[in-house]
Amino acid sequence: MTTITATKTRPEERFLHAFEAYAGEVLNGTSEHLATLRRKAIERFGALGFPGRKSEAWKYTPITRALQHPYKIDPAPSIPPLRDEDLAPYAIPELDAYRIVLLNGRFAPALSTTSALPQGVILTSLQEAAQQHADLFEKYFAHYLDFENEPFLALNTAFARDGFFLYVPEGIALERPVHVLHLIDTEEELFLQPRHVVVAAPGASIKLVLSGHSRSKRRTFTNSVIEVFVGQGAEVHQYDLRLEGETASAIYSTQAYLEGGARYTNGTLTLGGALIRNNVYVRFDDQEGEAHLYGLFLGRGTMHIDNHTMIDHAVPHCVSNELYKGILDDQATGVFNGKVLVRPHAQKTNAYQSNKSIVLTREARMYSKPELEIYADDVRCTHGAACGQLDENGIFYLRTRGLTLQKARAMMLLAFARDVLDQIAIEPLRAYLDERVASLLAA
Repeated sequence: MTTITATKTRPEERFLHAFEAYAGEVLNGTSEHLATLRRKAIERFGALGFPGRKSEAWKYTPITRALQHPYKIDPAPSIPPLRDEDLAPYAIPELDAYRIVLLNGRFAPALSTTSALPQGVILTSLQEAAQQHADLFEKYFAHYLDFENEPFLALNTAFARDGFFLYVPEGIALERPVHVLHLIDTEEELFLQPRHVVVAAPGASIKLVLSGHSRSKRRTFTNSVIEVFVGQGAEVHQYDLRLEGETASAIYSTQAYLEGGARYTNGTLTLGGALIRNNVYVRFDDQEGEAHLYGLFLGRGTMHIDNHTMIDHAVPHCVSNELYKGILDDQATGVFNGKVLVRPHAQKTNAYQSNKSIVLTREARMYSKPELEIYADDVRCTHGAACGQLDENGIFYLRTRGLTLQKARAMMLLAFARDVLDQIAIEPLRAYLDERVASLLAA
């Protein structure tokens, strides 16, 4: 196995060099289609380079500084020998779900439970999907994802070797959720790039829970991409839980493509990590689609949390709704940059966007930038942003009822977060997050 470590050069050069070193040994060989796609992606990444502070989309998030750290670039990191009992601390109580386990971004079949899936459903590693289900893989992998202008999408496409592939055929509703547990457990400072593909064929239904955790004290960086295809009349509920430790940084990119009558829900809850960037891109490709995006982020210490959304209303008669809430303490930084694009023929569009944040200290910072770009005249679009502190009158009222200052603050903050938590459609997951959020706010 070739080992590529960072040197004191431009960050782009390290990845370009690593790609050439791994191209024949690790990355290619699965198929000519994938090899060609990888080459195109790395060339595009080389042309784009990493975004600097002059980039409008990245001016509040110093990503280049984070990438200067000497992470080890390895498309096939080692898998730690964990057992079922090692995963117990990361389970969601009472959640009856199919389970996929990713260790350092790699699929761990011995720890995954997928044997009782309905007939026709495919739930496997990205590698196996490319080999055993080539027609489906080539139809959906990077087909609806545009990496021409997004360097991190291009970089992931070039290096993607493992992750999971989920295909639910037409008319099939998965009664149990799919829980994807991504666990980082390493003694090395790794740069990880898992890639996932989720396909809900017409009329299918999926509930997907993705939770990220870290057992490692070493610094890591994850550049993760998930492609979600929601077919005509299909429904996908996706919940992304960022629960990593203080040494883990990541960019999580979700690319969702909706056909006619499709319904897509994305709930992103960021409760841990050092520097976390959540990118959610949704494109409507036919009429009567619905997209609902919810986010809650709790920043403390020196955490940096950036939520970046883009909803592309490319066709008429579609609905989108966004609600993101943040609570920032200590020296934490929060960013919300949400854009709604209504194209010229997308009449009868309904789009709503709201970002509200509470800043608890003078040192914490929140940057909010809601955007509407509208080229149609028969639409209903609203957006708003608000940032403030806790209501002192409300705290005083609760204290007159016998609550301590700490309990009064925690109660008000939990009530503020409730609008997002109440949108979670899986009861055990909602109960788990209620308890976890309440514990963090009371600390």
